[in-house]
Amino acid sequence: MITPRTLPATARAAIAAFTAQFGTTPTWLIRAPGRVNLIGEHTDYNDGFVLPLAIDRAVWIALRPRDDARVNVFAVDKAERGTIDLRHFARGGPSWLEYLRGSAWALAESGAALVGWDGAMAGDVPLGAGLSSSAAVELATLRALTTTSQLPWSPATMATLGQRAENRWVGVNCGIMDQMISAAGEADHALLIDCRSLALTSVPLPAGYVVVVMDTGTRRGLVDSAYNERRHQCEAAARHFGVTALRDITEATFGTQADALDPLTRRRARHVITENARTVAAAERLRAGDAAAVGALMDASHQSLRDDFEVSSPALNQIVEIARRQPGCVGARMTGAGFGGCAVALVEAAAASAFTARVDAEYRASTSWTPSLYVTTAQAGASAHGLGGLPAAHP
Repeated sequence: MITPRTLPATARAAIAAFTAQFGTTPTWLIRAPGRVNLIGEHTDYNDGFVLPLAIDRAVWIALRPRDDARVNVFAVDKAERGTIDLRHFARGGPSWLEYLRGSAWALAESGAALVGWDGAMAGDVPLGAGLSSSAAVELATLRALTTTSQLPWSPATMATLGQRAENRWVGVNCGIMDQMISAAGEADHALLIDCRSLALTSVPLPAGYVVVVMDTGTRRGLVDSAYNERRHQCEAAARHFGVTALRDITEATFGTQADALDPLTRRRARHVITENARTVAAAERLRAGDAAAVGALMDASHQSLRDDFEVSSPALNQIVEIARRQPGCVGARMTGAGFGGCAVALVEAAAASAFTARVDAEYRASTSWTPSLYVTTAQAGASAHGLGGLPAAHP
């Protein structure tokens, strides 16, 4: 059993806020992690492959079950309170609440009978940085509801419901990767996710290397139109090839038929098709412990995202270039949807401290932005922990 002393500061903040807001102590502590994607960008909505890991930044909810169908939640980071009626779903209240309400709606729509809770939510997944703070909120909400309602926890099922909440309730047309890794992450491993079948393959991270998240200090802004445009371009390319999704086109087939596409659509399709191949190859090289080969694939991924898919940014390009110059770095690339946010690097563990210091200093000196860099470890997916002597969460 966990105790408050063993918890990170964010979890302790959720517990303290619960006590202050509700005048009693919580009985459950829920956690759902953010993620960083090593490789496999803009492939998920093309039924392709991705290779993310759950990180040690997470959303935490301290809660106590209610005996009715009402959720009262206090958002520590916003200092705001919201309420959800689990019998009647209607939009309203602060915008952050819609991620919780949409998740509850998706679970209720699946036929589950839901029991409410009082809770306090806190997180340290940076907002808008490409580390999937929204998916962490969705999966934390689903973990909380399955716990209080005594429902079974199926990572793939819950990830699909989290995606449904974001697509249908929040209105963001995301793929399945973010929710799946938050639900099913595995300690010390990345997961190769087949975004068509939802099959998961555990891939160990190489010994002697660490993953460094490099937050550029820039945010994506209003990029929904650019994201949707690229989805439409990928769909148009798939129609050209007569397939359901670009996942079904090999590099060889693309090479013989790509000239019939207009130049822009050709570049978009080339990124997705080659990125799928890189992602599968990266998983194979990780299993072989070949970090240098993985790093080279990451470098090629960034070039493709920058030039063919055109979703990088000056800040992302700058921090990636600086990272690649440092001793011990075998590869670096932007991660997430792009246009701002974070990059990721694979670095020799012995060089990690010097690496983060040098990248921080060089990036600050060459740009007007303030970065945040941290070494992360791969974590388990969403979990529920009893507090005060309660048993473990319902399986």
